[in-house]
Amino acid sequence: MNRRIRILAPGLSPSTFSPLKKMLITQTDFPELKLLNRGKVRDLYEVEDMLLMVTTDRISAFDVVMADPVPGKGKVLTALSLFWFDFLQDIVKNHLISADVAEYPAVCAPYAEELRGRSMLVKKADPLPVECIVRGYISGSFWKAYQKSTTVCGFDLPPGMRESEPFPEVLFTPSTKAESGLHDENISYARMEEILGGDVAVRVREICINIYEKAASYARGRGIIIADTKFELGFHDNELILIDEVMTPDSSRFWPVDQYAPGGAQPSFDKQFLRDYLSSLEWDKNPPPPPLPAEILEKTGARYREAVQQLTGR
Repeated sequence: MNRRIRILAPGLSPSTFSPLKKMLITQTDFPELKLLNRGKVRDLYEVEDMLLMVTTDRISAFDVVMADPVPGKGKVLTALSLFWFDFLQDIVKNHLISADVAEYPAVCAPYAEELRGRSMLVKKADPLPVECIVRGYISGSFWKAYQKSTTVCGFDLPPGMRESEPFPEVLFTPSTKAESGLHDENISYARMEEILGGDVAVRVREICINIYEKAASYARGRGIIIADTKFELGFHDNELILIDEVMTPDSSRFWPVDQYAPGGAQPSFDKQFLRDYLSSLEWDKNPPPPPLPAEILEKTGARYREAVQQLTGR
C-alpha cells in the first residue's frame, strides 16, 4: 500500500498536558485490531501491512513495570520521538508513516480518541537483535563498572575520571536484548560484529554516533545535556532505518546544563528521579513493584514535560 509519509510537529503548549486534558491509558484493548505485543510501555498492533505503536502511560524502572502510571506520559514520549524523527531524517530514515489518526486505516477509527497524540503508524521492520547505546558521559552502570576497572566494555578509559564527566570521545556500547523480565547485558563491539556481520556493525555504529552527536549538540543549545541514550534500528526493504522511540526520557539521561557539575550524580529530566526514589526503599527490584506516591508520579511527569517543552520549544 502506498502512503505518503507525514511527520506532525509535536504542537506542545502549556495546556497540552494539563490535568483536565489527560486521558490515563495504562493498557489498550482494541478488539478489531491484532495485538502483537505488550512491552513495558508500548502496545503494538498489526494494521494491514503496517504496525500501530501505542505509547501508554506505564512506566518501568529496573526492568520492572510499575503498578502506577504517569498521566500523560505516553503523549510526551510520542511528541518527542516525532520531533527527533523529523530532526534526524537527513542522517537516517525512520519507520514513521503517520501520527495523524485521521490518516489511519478505517479499522482504527473507533479508537481515535485513545490513539490521538500517543500513537504512530509505522513500517514493519526487522529489528536488529541488539540495543544500540551511545554514551557521552560516564554515569549509571558504566560509572559503577569503572570504579572496579578502568577497562569497561572493551574501552580503556583514562584513570581518575569523575562521575558524570564527559568521555574523551563518544562511546558506542551495544547490549543484548533480554527476554521479558531479564536484564540486558553489555556486549563488546567485536561480539556485535559476530552477531550482525562486520559491514552492518560498522554502519550501525556510524549511524548511532552521528545521530547522537547531532542531537546532543542541538539539545545543549536548548539547555539539556544528553548524557547517554539507546537506539533501535531495523531493516526495511534491505535498508537500515531508525525504529521504536528516539531520545526520550525513557531511553536517555537528560541533565540540565545550568546545574551540571561533574563529580557526582546529576539532577535529571528523566526517570532517574523515580529510580532514586525506588533505591531509597527496601525493595529488591523484582516484581511486584512498590506503590508510588502521587507526589513521585507528578514530579516524574513534570520532569518529562519540561524536557519536551525545552527541547521542542513548544
